[in-house]
Amino acid sequence: MTFLEDRDFRDVPAIKEYYKGKTIFITGGTGFMGKVLIEKLLYSCTELDRIYLLLRKKKGVNPDERLKVLYESLCFTRLKKERPGVFESKVFFIGGDVSEIGLGISEEDRSLLINRVNIVFHVAASVRFDDKLDSSAKMNLRGTREMVQMAEEMSNLESFVHVSTGYANTNRETIEEVVYPPLADWRDTLLVCETTDTNVLAALTNKYIGDMPNTYVFTKQLAEHVVYEKKGKLPATIIRPTIVSPSWREPFEGWIENFNGPVGLLTAIGLGVLRTAYSSNNMQDYVPVDTAIRMFIVVGWVRGTKKLEATDDIPVYNCCSGSLQNISLEYLRKMSMDIIEKYPFDKSLWVVRGFYTDSEFIYNLSVFFEHLLPALALDGVLKLLRKKPMMLTMTRRIFIAQSALQYYTLNKWTFVDNNHLELRSVIKDCDVEDFFYGFDLIKLYEYLEDNILGVKKFLFKEKLEDLPKAKARRMRLVVLNKILTSIFYTTSAWWIYNTDLVQNIIQSIH
Repeated sequence: MTFLEDRDFRDVPAIKEYYKGKTIFITGGTGFMGKVLIEKLLYSCTELDRIYLLLRKKKGVNPDERLKVLYESLCFTRLKKERPGVFESKVFFIGGDVSEIGLGISEEDRSLLINRVNIVFHVAASVRFDDKLDSSAKMNLRGTREMVQMAEEMSNLESFVHVSTGYANTNRETIEEVVYPPLADWRDTLLVCETTDTNVLAALTNKYIGDMPNTYVFTKQLAEHVVYEKKGKLPATIIRPTIVSPSWREPFEGWIENFNGPVGLLTAIGLGVLRTAYSSNNMQDYVPVDTAIRMFIVVGWVRGTKKLEATDDIPVYNCCSGSLQNISLEYLRKMSMDIIEKYPFDKSLWVVRGFYTDSEFIYNLSVFFEHLLPALALDGVLKLLRKKPMMLTMTRRIFIAQSALQYYTLNKWTFVDNNHLELRSVIKDCDVEDFFYGFDLIKLYEYLEDNILGVKKFLFKEKLEDLPKAKARRMRLVVLNKILTSIFYTTSAWWIYNTDLVQNIIQSIH
């Protein structure tokens, strides 16, 4: 149930009107999704009262300085140009840490939030697959508990949006928009993590999390139950984004700020250092970051415009491409290869070869012959040139990244998106341009082209005017690859020809 079925939206204020004058609290505001959420709120709901961001001291940089650094992000280029002064006048920091008891917030700041906040977006999470269980639980599980406890005290709270993950229930093939039974008791899990010796806990982690692939999805699944226990008591919703990809349109096409997830693998292929991926030809479920953020804001509105009742459920929305546009890995590979050849990276180290296999044997052969041996050879050349060897390190990182992702690349899930589609159907005509969302609106080839151009521009700082040089470099690498391949096969054939076995066969024929 999503409490949408029996509602009459004719008298419900439009999204921009609803957010007018509202005070918003956001955790995870410095992350990829957090930045886009802040930018979109300020750009499209400019008349909101203010946004408070939970910021911790990080690497010696205080929260006030981190706020300044945040605004320097390219993500806010559009906002600076078209809405000058909005960020500075409406965004404030609250010193704290989501992994601390009480969120690490002072009594004064806590009182401020409790008395002023209308809408909460709880986005903060540790998304590392290799986090230890206690670290992941502290951030994803205890952080949610602390956020929920403070939200219960907020006297003017209208909407609490909890961001989970589409992969919180990967032990199921079909993932519906419901809260599934917990994998463990979340209170017991926190107690275990807080009281068990670190080394003992590390040894027991795989058994404790059962058939879940890592501590991230395990703790995110339990965190949903921290929120769900408050149904009828907290105006909450749960959103589950799948694989978050670069922006479609906002703040501009192809915006990305890190090499996480599929962007990292795509980049490694484009550089020529990833030759074979370990994957099956499954459907891929991506959601552009700006599409997800539009949905976040719509969810905040639809929950906030309904008075909380004791009978209210906590609806779940799978934020996904779902039934809107299915993309097979093979289709994605072909398009990506075509675009990468069209826009090669200036920093390409070898020719591009986009190949994948679900055979562990073939993959391991590829790792040895196409990754490890070339890396050792190139590092040897770099040493002779008195340059720092780097290929073996890069190869190791790519192998580790693929190992972390192989659970997701080899398995497949079906994401049911009924609530997701029903939600966008209630968006008013006046809000469609700014807030309507869906992967079906996207021309896939153009979107992938923007993705690769985004990597060139935002991650590698490459300029399109240098494209002729990049193409010339690519052609040199192609020629060099053909020469080396010919030498390899010729040498191999000569070696085989001169083996005793072959010579004996030849002599017996003569």
